[in-house]
Amino acid sequence: MHTTVEQDAEAAPVDQEPAAAMAPVADEYAVPGFDAVAHLAAASLDVAMVALVLDSGSAYWYSRDPEARSPHALHPLYLEAARRGAGQVLPDIAADARYRDTPPLTGPSPAPLRFFACEPVFTLSGRHVGALCVMDHAPRSGLDETGRAALRDAARLAGAGVVLGGYLGRTDPVTQLPHRSAFFEDLRARSRNGVQRAWLIAIEVAPVERFNAFVRAMGFTYADELMRAVAARVQGWIPARTNLYQVGVTRFAAVLPDGDRPLETDQLDDLVARLRRPFDCLDIPLTLQPGVGLLDLDVRQLDGNDPLRQVMSASYAAQRSPRGWALYERRQDERHRQEFFLVTELAAALTERTELYLHYQPRVRLSDGRCVAVEALARWRHPTLGEVPPGQFVPLAERAGLMRSLTGWVLDHGVAQLAAWRRAGHDIGLSLNISNADFDADLVTRLEGVVDRHGVDPRVLELEFTESTLLAHNDATRRHLDAVRELGAGIAIDDFGTGYSNLASLRQMPATCLKIDQSFVRAMDASRHDAAIVRSTAALAHDLGFRVVVEGVETRRIYETVRRMACDEVQGFHVSRPLPAAAVPPWLERSAEWHHADGQGEP
Repeated sequence: MHTTVEQDAEAAPVDQEPAAAMAPVADEYAVPGFDAVAHLAAASLDVAMVALVLDSGSAYWYSRDPEARSPHALHPLYLEAARRGAGQVLPDIAADARYRDTPPLTGPSPAPLRFFACEPVFTLSGRHVGALCVMDHAPRSGLDETGRAALRDAARLAGAGVVLGGYLGRTDPVTQLPHRSAFFEDLRARSRNGVQRAWLIAIEVAPVERFNAFVRAMGFTYADELMRAVAARVQGWIPARTNLYQVGVTRFAAVLPDGDRPLETDQLDDLVARLRRPFDCLDIPLTLQPGVGLLDLDVRQLDGNDPLRQVMSASYAAQRSPRGWALYERRQDERHRQEFFLVTELAAALTERTELYLHYQPRVRLSDGRCVAVEALARWRHPTLGEVPPGQFVPLAERAGLMRSLTGWVLDHGVAQLAAWRRAGHDIGLSLNISNADFDADLVTRLEGVVDRHGVDPRVLELEFTESTLLAHNDATRRHLDAVRELGAGIAIDDFGTGYSNLASLRQMPATCLKIDQSFVRAMDASRHDAAIVRSTAALAHDLGFRVVVEGVETRRIYETVRRMACDEVQGFHVSRPLPAAAVPPWLERSAEWHHADGQGEP
């Protein structure tokens, strides 16, 4: 018995010994278990030869003939069988008019073959990848039902082997491209061959969240077809003599042939333009958000470095670039690594509860100068990095899926502190920021649990939602907000004026308070347009029944300007900077005296 492996329609001989004891050469697409499947098929059907031919042109042979054979071109019949997707039985090839003018059908042995039968091979997901063929030197009358069933079973086993080969070998089972291990093997081979520099290119097909949405909506068959379509489009662009590798579920990479010469900008623009054109997969068009990254690599310094991670860092940044491609930048990469470090540290801080703490910024009523509430603001003191600004860690928490945990921590600690203040006789309320990630039916349950645990009346709480968060939701938004109001807590529309709200949406929101964004307030001194926006927004909000809070009041002059408008409360550095919890009671005791002495007690 002899086996051989062919690649790209040209046979490449392998040691003439049982396949169970041999391994294909490194750059072949190995099919584990093929020899066992072929042996069973040859014995049960009593044929001289079995072949697994893939639609890529690769072929694997099992022969019971004693004579070996040198490499040969695949007969058209094999390629047709691999690509037609249906079974076929030819009792006598020589008598078939379709093959009268073609060379005799042969395999690894020199003797011509007369009988031919095949069954399509599919992967476990149902994708057609080739055919399992059986041949014999003498014509036959055909295959009976038992023989056809045996051939079908063998084809199913071969399909499982193809999939397994993709995982164990060098080839991705979906796109049939060499995968990440092959990428690094080939890169190290260049280093051994004396190559000093290389330009790497990486293609990020779509953000992971969006690709997962494709899978949820359309299924894995659609996602697989999409990746094959993207691979084909990239292969139509990459320079000659360049291998394309699939290095991740949604990622491709290549080593450009001219290591000392980068691509021209118009070439990169052309690749991005190709990838941005809609893909028609299974008759459903889809537009992607690709990113193309480039890295100038010193091949001699592969050990200890991760060039694939570096070039993927560039492609990740390119997805957010209008041009769609970007060169690797060390500072940007270090920022990404720092962000990842901070995310893991923040997750630990939320679990251990040793580094996070709250500051509270007072809000005063303009009519009498009384502090009516404080806003809870999260702070983070890292043990080695020191203070991490909220503008840095809060967006990271949102992107990393930690916002619900962070909000829960703020809710619990903020309400516990409010309960302590109120027991000490301080009649104030508490406002808490609620993110988009918290906006679901569980919000009211979480809120009820917190107020019950700390014995606080929910009517002294106010939940702040940004304008964009409120208006981005559907009818469920109204139901969640109604449930919050039924509990007794207030609802504030935060950062108003920075989103794209319309009056109809604003009118339908069961909010109690509207907070005018500080970006308009801080510029009121210098811009009459901003002052007009604040004045008209406050008047409109009052007419709609909202309580109006002005944020960002940082100077006495702005404070006086706001007092002359239809506003109810102010918040900002002129009133007080955010305070640690221990400083709030002394500030409350001083604030009334300070306010009246400053002449601000009367409107």
